[in-house]
Amino acid sequence: MIIRNATPDDLDELYNIEKECFPPKEAAKKEEIKERLKTFPNHFWILEKDGKIISFANGFVTNEKDLSDEMYENASLHDENGDWQMIFGLNTLPEFRKNGYASLLVGKIIETAKKENRLGVVLTCKKYLVDYYSKFSFADEGISQSQHGGEVWNQMRLTFKK
Repeated sequence: MIIRNATPDDLDELYNIEKECFPPKEAAKKEEIKERLKTFPNHFWILEKDGKIISFANGFVTNEKDLSDEMYENASLHDENGDWQMIFGLNTLPEFRKNGYASLLVGKIIETAKKENRLGVVLTCKKYLVDYYSKFSFADEGISQSQHGGEVWNQMRLTFKK
């Protein structure tokens, strides 16, 4: 099992996984994933098992404190020198869930953000996932300003001590 950064060659497989993991209103479009791969490939993590992508996560870096809907659609808002690592999505193929693979990716994102001297990591999730992210010391900040896909999201934040 390896964790690596995504490349443009992964686009089709990543898009297929995205469609399997999220409803159509929430899933990133293929063009959005392509733009993310081009704009912030070092913030796009893939977990492979036996040469197959089974899980991935991505999100850009920004000085904006809160995750907004515009961020999902506009990769150009990425600022490599930003304070906050955003997570736009954590995708694991259904047949590989509940094996700790997503946790490995969350751990890698946290480790990377710390090494890069970010202030912390921000994500949004549905209410039923608040406890999951709390295990990593993310604090629930309540209902997010994001209404991505027409859904209600909770914003979670992990702030690093400086």
